[in-house]
Amino acid sequence: MSNDRVSVFSTENRAEVPIYPLDVFVLTESGMAQIHGGSTRLRIEALEVMVMVDGKRTVGDLEQAMPHIPPANLRNVLRFLLAANFARPRTLAEAGGVDVDFDAFFKSAGSAPPASGGAEKSADREAVYGAPDLQRNGYYVSIARQAIKPRPPAGGAKRQVLLIEDDAETAAIIQRLLERDGFAVLVCAKRDAVLARLRQTPSPDAVVLDLQLEELNGLEVLQKLKAHPQLKLMPVIVVTADAKPESVMRGLALGADGYVTKPFDHVTLVKGVRAVMGI
Repeated sequence: MSNDRVSVFSTENRAEVPIYPLDVFVLTESGMAQIHGGSTRLRIEALEVMVMVDGKRTVGDLEQAMPHIPPANLRNVLRFLLAANFARPRTLAEAGGVDVDFDAFFKSAGSAPPASGGAEKSADREAVYGAPDLQRNGYYVSIARQAIKPRPPAGGAKRQVLLIEDDAETAAIIQRLLERDGFAVLVCAKRDAVLARLRQTPSPDAVVLDLQLEELNGLEVLQKLKAHPQLKLMPVIVVTADAKPESVMRGLALGADGYVTKPFDHVTLVKGVRAVMGI
């Protein structure tokens, strides 16, 4: 391979966006020209990924189809393609959907449906090695969020955290620990309160989400946040007492950016939240 091929792994060539197992991408006209033009300087890995990007395959499907490319590297390739305008995210219209209406955000009740196909297998693989780290360290940062640079606080001098937790004692502890570390924290436990905050701009810099909620299904909240075009890039840190690989896999498949396990101490909670946010 020629030494003048363009690298896809250098940080200056990467778009700083998370890449989730359920994400689907489409080649742009520039990307199609790279494949069919005959004069591309892209590396073989990038060309191989571009050939597989068809507007239908999820990132998990791509990982299944190209097991010789480590998942972290494949996602860096995709970030490069996005930054170079060779690929773009599939739109809701192309997926056969419509814009997510805030009024219907939590309309449906019940359990979030399981992810399927390559996305589920991708999350399963990550959970196998991620769950031990979660149990040992008390927190875990997903592949989707790893190596993403922190963005300036959306709300001004302090980073804004939306804490979705309906146990008053636990909420008070988390709020106190995060505020002591310089975060601004808004606690919400009810549907209307969560929706009211999500309607506001700017959006929170992160969501800390307890999966065990009385009025809301935590996995459903996670799934709907990651399906919303304006909210999906906002990191969601799951707080849970269940660190079993199968439970971690379910959250990763739906787009969880990281985990913090209960019970937690000050250092672990703050370190985990900061790590997921890239700070």
